[in-house]
Amino acid sequence: MTTKLDQLTGWLKERKITEVECMISDLTGIARGKISPTNKFLDEKGMRLPESVLLQTVTGDYVEDDIYYELLDPADIDMFCRPDESAVYLVPWAIEPTAMVIHDTFDKQGNPIELSPRNLLKKVLKLYADKGWKPIVAPEMEFYLTKRCDDPDFPLQAPLGRSGRPETGRQSFSIDAANEFDPLFEDMYDWCEMQDLDLDTLIHEEGPAQMEINFRHGDALELADQILVFKRTMREAALKHNVAATFMAKPITDEPGSAMHLHQSVIDIKTGKNIFSNDDGSMSELFLHHIGGLQKYIPEVLPLFAPNVNSFRRFLPDTSAPVNVEWGEENRTVGLRVPDAGPQNRRVENRLAGADANPYLAIAASLLCGYIGMVEGVKPSAPVKGRGYERRNLRLPLTIEAALERMEACRDIEKYLGDKFVTAYVAVKRAEHENFKRVISSWEREFLLLSV
Repeated sequence: MTTKLDQLTGWLKERKITEVECMISDLTGIARGKISPTNKFLDEKGMRLPESVLLQTVTGDYVEDDIYYELLDPADIDMFCRPDESAVYLVPWAIEPTAMVIHDTFDKQGNPIELSPRNLLKKVLKLYADKGWKPIVAPEMEFYLTKRCDDPDFPLQAPLGRSGRPETGRQSFSIDAANEFDPLFEDMYDWCEMQDLDLDTLIHEEGPAQMEINFRHGDALELADQILVFKRTMREAALKHNVAATFMAKPITDEPGSAMHLHQSVIDIKTGKNIFSNDDGSMSELFLHHIGGLQKYIPEVLPLFAPNVNSFRRFLPDTSAPVNVEWGEENRTVGLRVPDAGPQNRRVENRLAGADANPYLAIAASLLCGYIGMVEGVKPSAPVKGRGYERRNLRLPLTIEAALERMEACRDIEKYLGDKFVTAYVAVKRAEHENFKRVISSWEREFLLLSV
């Protein structure tokens, strides 16, 4: 009988792969792991990493000692990382034939590691499976191309396109503006095709050299994996063409931020029908409760959608980003948009998540909020007709500090995410924010230096 590992072995040998990037996602979404010769990878059937990797901040620091030793074994023990044979991708930009393999993490007894973002998404998907449901998601990833810059104090600038000129003005949906970077995107699409990533449309967004890549709808775990891989691929394609690609939520002053819009629906596993629609094609109660859950619980888990202090710079009125969790049909001024679609394709688009969010955690949180709404029968507010920016009910936390306090205090969410995960995530984000507060900004030097 052929095992999945046998199939993986055959896949690697058929492509003459000599190195394997064994990786997991940390809480921030950074790919961490080891690069192993293929023979060693196959012999060991996985790798070991310190569990403390999952308590690292984006700066490489760790949480406070009292929390660190509360959550982890004082001996700083390893976790066991096993390859997921269905999450294997080529590394087209590598010099040697290389593959990346996403791993799942377990403790010595074989229990899933609670702090793992991928395990958390699996945990949420099991909640759906136990009800006979399967979520379907379709992410949209926005990002900027910029000139390469090695000075973090220097503002980012639009890169030069094929014309030799930087982009100016608003170029939303411009074909010509996107074509300025055709050689880069040709490489990106070729590489993504080699990796079997389910890319769909390329769109030029509002900002200078701001783009959006849409993914085809599909399985939530597979698409979270693909976003992790796509971010690496997009950055590498940009570097090849001497520009940078950034998924920061708000990288450029006075320009729109970058989002990770999440379209989500739910099908009945037995029938394949979309449970968001009744037999007559109208909105089902489950659909309305799903929206109600998103409205009620997104403000409680906002740090999973907006994980950094920079993330909150997106949430300003009139900047193409939502400032609430109102909902409406075909309405882009609210946080929860219901696109015009047939009964089988009925879905809700969560527009709150930033491009900087960890894809596993953002998708898990969005699906969890909707799930709780369905099982608790949460009723949504009335849909917004027309402009939604002025609506002040259902208001979101305004800062990362307020959002972390709210997430820490929500017992309903803790019940599903687990107190260990909530404690760890909040501690990591607080450690990052403490690091941020030590840095003096250019605004402070410009307006306070000689004036106060």
